[in-house]
Amino acid sequence: MNMNNIVKFFLLATVLCGTSCSDFLDEKLKSSLAPDNTYNTSYGFEVGATGLYAWARSEFNTWGGATTSQGQACPYESFQVATDIVYCGKQQDGSLTPFEKLSYTPSTTFVASYWNWGYGLIASANEMLEYSEKSNVVWSNAGDKTLYQATARFFRAYAYRYLVYLYGDVPYVDKIEKDFRTDFTRTPKKEVLAKMIDDLEFAANNLPDNPDKVDSGKLTKWAAKHLLSEVYLMAGEYKKAKDTADEVINCGYFHLMTTRFGVNKEGAGDVFSDMFLENNQNRESGNKESIWVMQLEYNTTGGGGDCEDWTRRAWSPRYWDNLDGFVLSDSLGGRGLAQIMPFKWWIENKDFYTANDIRNSNYNIKRIWYYNNPKSSKYGQKAEITETTWKLSQLYPVITKFFYGKAADLTYTGNNKDRMKFRLAETYLLKAEACIDLGDKQGAADAINMVRQRAGSTSITANEVSMDFLLDERIRELVGEELRRFTLLRTGKLLDRVHKYNAKSASMDEHNLLWPIPQNVIDSNTGSEFPQNPGY
Repeated sequence: MNMNNIVKFFLLATVLCGTSCSDFLDEKLKSSLAPDNTYNTSYGFEVGATGLYAWARSEFNTWGGATTSQGQACPYESFQVATDIVYCGKQQDGSLTPFEKLSYTPSTTFVASYWNWGYGLIASANEMLEYSEKSNVVWSNAGDKTLYQATARFFRAYAYRYLVYLYGDVPYVDKIEKDFRTDFTRTPKKEVLAKMIDDLEFAANNLPDNPDKVDSGKLTKWAAKHLLSEVYLMAGEYKKAKDTADEVINCGYFHLMTTRFGVNKEGAGDVFSDMFLENNQNRESGNKESIWVMQLEYNTTGGGGDCEDWTRRAWSPRYWDNLDGFVLSDSLGGRGLAQIMPFKWWIENKDFYTANDIRNSNYNIKRIWYYNNPKSSKYGQKAEITETTWKLSQLYPVITKFFYGKAADLTYTGNNKDRMKFRLAETYLLKAEACIDLGDKQGAADAINMVRQRAGSTSITANEVSMDFLLDERIRELVGEELRRFTLLRTGKLLDRVHKYNAKSASMDEHNLLWPIPQNVIDSNTGSEFPQNPGY
């Protein structure tokens, strides 16, 4: 059975998130491709694990795949607007503007879809865990049971990460709900985080150690440790967060990339831009910085499709849209829609990057554009970025991390580069965050300087360390990769940074720190009180 068939097989057999409070947590058998027929051998659990990976990577899916799609065009972007880095472009996408304008409601699409996505992944993980304990399972190898349990528990924690960031207190469910229920209650966030920590500690103890001995995209203990460090930060366990980040940093399998590598190592570019070229995300390319990479490569068995990831369309300018002298080009990112645009305060600020910081090179932030239409008299000439081209979302400085095009189909919408979810640079910055919370400014400076030195930037002193400096450094290193809303929530800086840098969302107040609970969840949960988040 090939990878695509495994995914289809799994999705048929797993929970479908519906419209009632019982549906989003209950397990229902949808066909003869049922868990009883699947979860009885190691191969059956590999089928299930493949489905968990597929479900997780659909976190930004727009329209494709009814069981896992977020259902509209801009799910990823909803975690970037109403922060300090971007705002909605000229073409105001109807699925995104409520999140910038803070007008979303308990019935807004992504408010509901991320609840369903999270609990769908949790239900699938719980199903694997319950069936793994049955006595009739024939395991091919002695370690298979704990391996698949560790995989399921990692993904359960990964799903709850979204849920507690977005909604706060949420029902904690760790078993298959066989009976129809309308009496769920909200578990305090502190308790959910403790359960997530238990899951990730188990995963770290039972996932493979050596990333060179697993297939690309498969989890290792170091992916679990990286996420565990973040969850420790969420839980206020700062010493554990620092120590866990150090375990990843010092494990010997990963290092910050400092020399050119991969498909274009002899061409124009730098080591930072190398990481974001197609086919350069996995270890076989020479990339030893990636800790976990979601597999989205185009036209590959088990890879991504047109609707799986639209980040390229979100970031890339509309240079092709009524701007004389330009035509669509895959080297310019293809058909960008500029659904999100960077605030000038960081991308145009001469003091934001030091002089030699490669993250600010034209390979990584494109500030120099040339007319590319051979039929135009302007062909080959430099195109100036102006207030008009910026206002119309046509030309402006833009990060190139998500540039992606298909020469054979320039209107192709997807972004099928593999997605680096965790990489070592962020591990260093998680350590720095923990050090700041512990009052260890020198430790924070040392961790931050590892990242800055790789970038060719100047080192900082302990006196320069602050949470705001770290958040700026995360922009320089991780902009677009991190979900900025989550970072600002975890550090307690969302309101401060929005009020300082984002006039588009200036009305943000305390109630916007959480999304509302989906209205259909509250309406369906008639057997127990299920309070709405304040302010909605």
